[in-house]
Amino acid sequence: MCLAGEPSVESAKRELGLADDEVDDAYGLVCVDPGRRLYAMRVTEDAGRRVCGHDPAASGPYSDPSIAPYGRED
Repeated sequence: MCLAGEPSVESAKRELGLADDEVDDAYGLVCVDPGRRLYAMRVTEDAGRRVCGHDPAASGPYSDPSIAPYGRED
């Protein structure tokens, strides 16, 4: 899905029909493929399933594991 203008969390929420409490605003809108204008955002699991079930341009939801250091601390 392509949105007109500069992408933002607010424009993505409007386009996808997401409520404020369904989106992690602090995570923001993360560009994952600039050439395709592909962005990711963190939403609740229910919101992700709802959006991806109705929008052929959407994909996911994907897991969101914690990120921690790996290996020995020397």
